[in-house]
Amino acid sequence: MRAIRDRLRAAYGRPLLRPHHAPIDELILTVLSQNTNDRNRDVAYARLRRRFSSWAEVRDADEDEVEEAIRPGGISRIKAGRIQRILRALGDDDLSWLEEAPLPEARSYLCELPGVGRKTAACVLLFAYGRPEVPVDTHVYRVATRLGLFRPKASFNEAHDEMLRLVGDDAQEAYEVHVGLIRHGRRTCTARAPGCAGCPLLRMCPSRQE
Repeated sequence: MRAIRDRLRAAYGRPLLRPHHAPIDELILTVLSQNTNDRNRDVAYARLRRRFSSWAEVRDADEDEVEEAIRPGGISRIKAGRIQRILRALGDDDLSWLEEAPLPEARSYLCELPGVGRKTAACVLLFAYGRPEVPVDTHVYRVATRLGLFRPKASFNEAHDEMLRLVGDDAQEAYEVHVGLIRHGRRTCTARAPGCAGCPLLRMCPSRQE
């Protein structure tokens, strides 16, 4: 894992973790990121924040209003309902306690929220509070599978557990591995026609012959 990290760092630079301490913002942003690209997610999020002055207002709004605000993010009806269910489940909880809570407890609480899975929970814990988590999105899953970091066709829960085991309890390490694998998946190790000839991980990749 350290060798992979070092080669990705040399190829794409070293990202630095800067926790923003806004867990609900991160939670909603991650919901909006589902099944869309970063640009559409950001447009939907910006429209939502312009339309409503607080998360409480989003929670109590008519679902049609929320859907209209986030429409550029795709599957807006599903996401609008999910966002409102999450906010209702949270009530007045600002999630600030997640910063100091035992990591399994914090993760379990988030995963019990409506429509929240391991990736969303990991994003909240890592980006908001700098907790050691490795969100496994489609890019991380594809690249890590090709590198043999976990078994083929592993569940996403299993993939999260294995990535967390590999990076240990260092949050900066977790963040750097997460971002490095995403950059590699977007720029080189693409789903179709990966650029193996110029891959910085080629010599250590068990899938290179494929």
